[in-house]
Amino acid sequence: MKVQTLKGFRDFLPKEARKRQFVIDTLRKVFESYGFEPLETPALEYEEVLMGKYGEEGEKLMYKFEDLGGRKVALRYDQTVPLARVVAQYGNDLPLPFKRYQIQPVWRAENTQKGRYREFLQVDADIVGSSSYLADVEILSLTNTSLKSLGFKKFRIKFNSREVLFGKMKEANISEVFQPQVIRALDKVDKIGWEGVEKELKKIEGLDINIAMVMFRLWETTQPVEGDEMNKIWKKSTEMNIPLEWKLTLARGLNYYTGLIFEVEIDGYEACSIAGGGRYDNLIGMFAGKDIPAVGFAFGFDRLIEAMDELKLFDGKDLGGTEILVTNVNPKASQIANELRSKNINAELYVDEKDLDKQLRYADRCSIPYVLIFDKDKLILKDMKSGEQSEVTLDQLPDVIR
Repeated sequence: MKVQTLKGFRDFLPKEARKRQFVIDTLRKVFESYGFEPLETPALEYEEVLMGKYGEEGEKLMYKFEDLGGRKVALRYDQTVPLARVVAQYGNDLPLPFKRYQIQPVWRAENTQKGRYREFLQVDADIVGSSSYLADVEILSLTNTSLKSLGFKKFRIKFNSREVLFGKMKEANISEVFQPQVIRALDKVDKIGWEGVEKELKKIEGLDINIAMVMFRLWETTQPVEGDEMNKIWKKSTEMNIPLEWKLTLARGLNYYTGLIFEVEIDGYEACSIAGGGRYDNLIGMFAGKDIPAVGFAFGFDRLIEAMDELKLFDGKDLGGTEILVTNVNPKASQIANELRSKNINAELYVDEKDLDKQLRYADRCSIPYVLIFDKDKLILKDMKSGEQSEVTLDQLPDVIR
């Protein structure tokens, strides 16, 4: 028996789990301040629900199998397609616009590397039922506020327009058959450069490579047109101090985007973007039988944690955990621990009957900041960082600890 996790899957011990919980709690508070409601969907969906929504590369990474009843099922690949299924299934019960956030794991059979895993947490927020550019701005504003709340100071939200990109390809007489493949090639330009993009395009049988490359070069000179949707989004975001930056080669690989697309890059974190999203006005209609506009974004949660670690944004943060260890050397220890808990102090009672030195070593190993020691009828509080000890009363303890 191999006592280890599967490749691409991870355990999170308390130290890391607390960081993750801190980020989740912070984001949940921001989302709800914007009026977004929580949503949860099953890990498994019918295969047909997920297939045909992500493009060829996405479907290669999907975990698909038959369950014990012979049904073809697949593990959740993202949270946008399940959202579309929910809106179609419960449409009459959901007020529109429907603003929801979702924090759940997804599964992809990726080639594992730094920042890429096969099971990972995704954090989504979407507005369904509004085609207004203000819904796009609200999503950008939510992204901006979330990052600032986590402590990020220097970042850029790079944006582009799928709608304009489709228009450019139409002008270049690039058939709709080739457009999804062309977009996937363009989306790799930051990683592989223009020469790499050209090699990718040469793999597309029947595509005129020269026309595609000329179209890309022309596309580099394009700016948002006065009065169009992208220009409205840019102007309103500027008024709201959202750090938008027009990125002409941004394409995003998923097939379902139709308008605004964006990604977030953090200064000082060079690995990759940590969030992305955009408008997808046709996806929900595939389930509902009618067009329902939508816009949203997702954080790459692991990249978010990694960026915060690299930039030392967890330093000085209250990540929760045990605030005081009550030593087990007095019959009243259990009672005192409970009284501290009733005063909203995270108090751990040492449950084994060990000598005091062992209990202090335990507190040190667990990074518990204070230890309560009994000296006959006196209560002694030990600061584990400084080593200082002082006599306290039970009533004083909450204020001293806080």
